[in-house]
Amino acid sequence: MKLRAAATLILLSGLYGQAMPADAAAPAVDAKTHDKAVELLGKGVGFRTVMGQGQVPAYAQYLAAQLKAGGFAAEDVQVQMHGDTAALVARYRGTGGKRPMLLSAHMDVVEAKPADWTRDPFKLVTEGGYFYGRGVLDNKFDVSVIVATLLRLKAEGFKPSRDIILALSGDEETAMVTTRALSKQFPEAELLLNGDAGGGTLAANDKPVAYNLQAAEKTYATVVIEVTNPGGHSSRPHADNAIYDLSTALQKLAAYQFPAQADELTRAFFRATGKQTAGALGQAMLRFAEDPKDAEAIKVIAADPEYVGMIRTTCVATMLSGGHAENALPQRATATVNCRIFPGVAVEDVRRQIADVVIDPAAKHPAKVEIIGEPTQSPASPLREDVMQAVRKAVDRRQPGLPIVPQMSPGATDSLHFRAEGIPSYGVSGLYMRPTDDFAHGLNERVPVTALDGDLDHWHTLLTELGR
Repeated sequence: MKLRAAATLILLSGLYGQAMPADAAAPAVDAKTHDKAVELLGKGVGFRTVMGQGQVPAYAQYLAAQLKAGGFAAEDVQVQMHGDTAALVARYRGTGGKRPMLLSAHMDVVEAKPADWTRDPFKLVTEGGYFYGRGVLDNKFDVSVIVATLLRLKAEGFKPSRDIILALSGDEETAMVTTRALSKQFPEAELLLNGDAGGGTLAANDKPVAYNLQAAEKTYATVVIEVTNPGGHSSRPHADNAIYDLSTALQKLAAYQFPAQADELTRAFFRATGKQTAGALGQAMLRFAEDPKDAEAIKVIAADPEYVGMIRTTCVATMLSGGHAENALPQRATATVNCRIFPGVAVEDVRRQIADVVIDPAAKHPAKVEIIGEPTQSPASPLREDVMQAVRKAVDRRQPGLPIVPQMSPGATDSLHFRAEGIPSYGVSGLYMRPTDDFAHGLNERVPVTALDGDLDHWHTLLTELGR
């Protein structure tokens, strides 16, 4: 799931006149590395790595062969099978002076029906300045760039002070079984860099707005509110009605707001974003960054759907089900509530709070509030000085002084499970795009051709800096 900043960073318009187009500023990359990345991307798109197609292992084997041909020892490259999908692990040996660093991305893609696309989704097409194909953005672009960069480092004879471990998952878009397995394999790892998040945002005129660094993800949890009673014949109604009782419970939930919260990451986000956001919203962001208890600032930020999720846990009803016949009183009514939980907040605490809000203990048949499944909690990663300095250097090689905006994502990437295992994880893709070009999971997915060399230079800078 490629998570990119869209409306959030479009507001940073104050920098448009100061920056150069990302492609014009991108440092030169040698032709061999460029061509290799294009080759890897073209081959990668050709593998239909959709759930149930069994193509992820073939793609992993292809990448493994490329790494071995480029100098990786056979014993350092593993394709790990998990049912009909697979993970790929490749270890770039270092001197052992520092703890290992992980590189994360995913090989699978969401389905694409050829009949719906203008072009064959499983064939790389270069047209009008874009690469087209399923996965060119999410996430085979950065998979190809990372692999091409590792091959470049091998050819250059780079000797890192730490092992650099490539850990590519095979079902990030679905069950994340491979992700969970990978996250437990490297307890010695010091940090993880993820190519499935972060990146630069361009304005409509292709001028850079900001670089977005992902360092946290909210916990995704599904809550079900259920009301049951014996029901009866619809000709003999009574006040104890499951649908009415559920409606009352949902009205209570709609009126409730979880407490505002802040951490190092969100305060840094609002401090950076507030400086470039005009009007009352920008001022509220700056005040919140300095005082997260500022009630007026909280009110202004919470009124904007783009930002309310950055300051608190949110829970919203998304589905309803009730009754079993049009001539019978309902015996059951349920509501599905989607929660995006602020890092550090326990899922059970959220369930308990919802229960306190919606349950009427005096009711004849009180509502029940339950968590569905087993949500994985993901603490925010600290803004490590070494990571921030490496990202700063990589960004400055293309866009000196461009703001780096830390961000908490509302969705989930592989980083979720690594953070849960205590490994700080950072979304640091070097792909710069306009939000209007983002068709991840959609029709005619595409990436600007001019973005390739910049991303290659970005990853080379990150790995040489953090690998020293």
